[in-house]
Amino acid sequence: MSSPGSIIFTLGPIVVRWYGVMIALGFIAATYFAHRLAKSYAIDPEKIVNCILISFIGGIIGGRLYFVALEWPTFALHPENILATWQGGLSIHGGMIGCVLAAYAYCRFNKISFLKALDIGGIVVSLGQAIGRWGNFFNNECFGGPVDPSFPLKLYIPDEQRPVQFQNESYFHPAFLYESVWDLLIFLLLYFYLGKKLRPFPGVTFMVYLALYSIGRLLIEPLRTDSIMKFGVQVPVVASIVCLVVAVVAIAFLMSKYKRVS
Repeated sequence: MSSPGSIIFTLGPIVVRWYGVMIALGFIAATYFAHRLAKSYAIDPEKIVNCILISFIGGIIGGRLYFVALEWPTFALHPENILATWQGGLSIHGGMIGCVLAAYAYCRFNKISFLKALDIGGIVVSLGQAIGRWGNFFNNECFGGPVDPSFPLKLYIPDEQRPVQFQNESYFHPAFLYESVWDLLIFLLLYFYLGKKLRPFPGVTFMVYLALYSIGRLLIEPLRTDSIMKFGVQVPVVASIVCLVVAVVAIAFLMSKYKRVS
């Protein structure tokens, strides 16, 4: 497996890149399924589509700000790259924060259930992430350590994009693919089964998504060679542990609350 390159085509000054296309396809898929789910959650489908759009914008902003903040020494030297999202560099954890804040603002202004909207988002965002991760493939990023050429799942990384310590290696773990498959499995589980079971408990489905996604990141992130490091630890691992703890506590709290009410 090897990337054909990050650019699909150019038309004069217009450059169409795979990274942006995959993000857009993920958004379209998430919006489609959110629209289908809306009525079962007693929410106007048009409002949930608007909520997804606002959340998507918030997620892009949050994801980029989070990434830039973590890599500030680099961006301080090249501030012209801060807005260059087509080169990659959207942190999913920052995107989650941006999405949730934007969704809360929209739901509060439009007087719809924030927790129900979160549940719909938790189901469909996993599909969007599964598709969006393929943008990393075309950018030759989000890969793990080196593997033997005989390894069944391997990603070829060009010389100029290999970590310095692995210049003599050619094939690496396709970490983006592992996460894409994990995210797709989360979507299938929530959309076809758990989401229906948990519908009477608003907010729980989203927290289940957050817990499952965090578990996946904790399993996959240690494989990566391009993970953001601070103080000798992988930042996404720490963020995933925090998200997992928050999700478990929130699930326990919400289920206890609903049991008391019933």
